[in-house]
Amino acid sequence: MIDLYQLHWSTRGGYNFRQNWTYDPSGQNREATLAHMDDVLGALADLVTAGKLRAFGLSNETCWGTTRWMDRAAVLGAPRVASVQNEYSLLCRLYDTDMAEMAVNEKVTLLAFSPLAAGLLTGKYQDGAVPAESRMSLVPDLGGRKSGRVFGAVAAYLQVAAHFGLDPVHMAMAWQRTRPFSVCPIFGASTAEQLSHILAGRDLVLSAETVSALNATHKAYPMPY
Repeated sequence: MIDLYQLHWSTRGGYNFRQNWTYDPSGQNREATLAHMDDVLGALADLVTAGKLRAFGLSNETCWGTTRWMDRAAVLGAPRVASVQNEYSLLCRLYDTDMAEMAVNEKVTLLAFSPLAAGLLTGKYQDGAVPAESRMSLVPDLGGRKSGRVFGAVAAYLQVAAHFGLDPVHMAMAWQRTRPFSVCPIFGASTAEQLSHILAGRDLVLSAETVSALNATHKAYPMPY
């Protein structure tokens, strides 16, 4: 049995992966979207009935899309959305407004991918560094995350970590637990050493002063990519 089946993309498109800068939903067909949701939900309901699936979630979704999946599931008696897998980090906080409200009220868990912003928040790419076999060595623009403003923002977060005597990786991961909605960060580790480093900070709890400094940094460097 599959515990959680994630739908990976919206067929109508969306604003994730830097598409927010040019997002235009005016060409969407509401009736076609809802019909598609009904078809998928019917199949998911069959899988649950057959004992092959426990729950399902969405990925790269919007607030409107998530709530419509819920509405249609209620009408059809289909399984309800359990999670949304969207990008979320100190450098990418699109989830903080309407998606956060939806998550709290509808009890949907965020599976936050790229919580270290493709490695940017580790500081390893500062001052033009491109470590061998790093993601930037393979994907130079880091999926649109490399910009003229991002390294200044990273430097500011690194300064916060240094001020409070924190490892920047541990700080970025611990910050996820401070959010007012349920979060399960999905981190990537290419080596056993990286995995051990991340896990070493699993018990870190950020002080209110640290969180305040991070929020101030976010306000000074909003949406750096």
